[in-house]
Amino acid sequence: MHKGVDASVDTMLEDLRTLVDIESPSRDLHALTASAEAVAAVIESRLGGQAHLIASEAGPHVHWSAGGDPRVLILGHHDTVFPLGTLERRPFKAEDGRATGPGVFDMLGGLVQAIHGLATLDDRSGVEILVTADEEVGSRSSRALIEERALACGAVLVCEGAADGGGLKTGRKGCGTFRVSVTGRASHAGLEPAAGVNALIEASHQVLDIAALGRPDLGTTVTPTVASAGTLDNVVPAAATVIVDVRVESAGEKDRIEAAFAALAPHLDEAEIAVQGAVSRPPMPESASAELFAVARRLLPSLDGTAVGGGSDGNFTAALGVPTLDGLGAVGGGAHADHEYLLIGAMAERAHLIAGLVRARQNAEE
Repeated sequence: MHKGVDASVDTMLEDLRTLVDIESPSRDLHALTASAEAVAAVIESRLGGQAHLIASEAGPHVHWSAGGDPRVLILGHHDTVFPLGTLERRPFKAEDGRATGPGVFDMLGGLVQAIHGLATLDDRSGVEILVTADEEVGSRSSRALIEERALACGAVLVCEGAADGGGLKTGRKGCGTFRVSVTGRASHAGLEPAAGVNALIEASHQVLDIAALGRPDLGTTVTPTVASAGTLDNVVPAAATVIVDVRVESAGEKDRIEAAFAALAPHLDEAEIAVQGAVSRPPMPESASAELFAVARRLLPSLDGTAVGGGSDGNFTAALGVPTLDGLGAVGGGAHADHEYLLIGAMAERAHLIAGLVRARQNAEE
């Protein structure tokens, strides 16, 4: 049993500054180690106990448990999309009702709010926190751990940033990335262009075929985003690549899209195509959040819920059938952008919302 404390916005901002000031770009193991240690220190300072660092090829994940039978998992990540040096150009600030700096909205603010929300509870039994190091790059090293702890706890509260206007995220699209590699044959573009197999022309055909796979009426978007080809202006390109972003709302569309990419065929004689990728995050149906969202609405009747296109680690837990509610983190906007911000005035309310959801889960299990 722990003595609860009131959620202090000033103290939350102090902890948020601590985390933002330690840059944590995905895949930078040195930076992520420092970040994980800072997250663990904040957890231990506010909640007591010991936060364990779990080593992985992507960097350390942080896990904390209050003890007792697992009942609810607080889920987040400490990696960010911003490269080292961003902080110098865009340091943490808290002024005019907003906190700004790399990662404040996605999702360090949500972590801080959750920790301070839990600190208001006298009883934290059954609560676990898992903060991963690779969410922004696909959660390959953390997925098994996320799924293990979600199944053990039976309910998941995801502290990603809120939807527009502060709404919770009650559904998410499945998402994935595909890489289409084209192999042709080089030749001199002026002397004997016909002797080559132009990988750029083949890639152009593939881009049109791929874009046609989208079904906006079903919520499926298929968007070629990055392409590269060629070496010199007088050489028929021997290789090309196309990167494609895919978002789907249903398991059926996931299967259709993956089969369509596997069936891509070359248009040019002697061109070859290789496809890598999958819809790696399954869709999070709104049914997965219905139970927890109803509790949230009882706690805060003004809350809205919305399905969004972006994915999170909540997609994995929802796909297991574990009740999952997302978007419980910072109210603000500008994820992954230079204008990223958090609304300071909403921090205490969000912290207490997390606390209320945990308390409801504890009471439901008694």
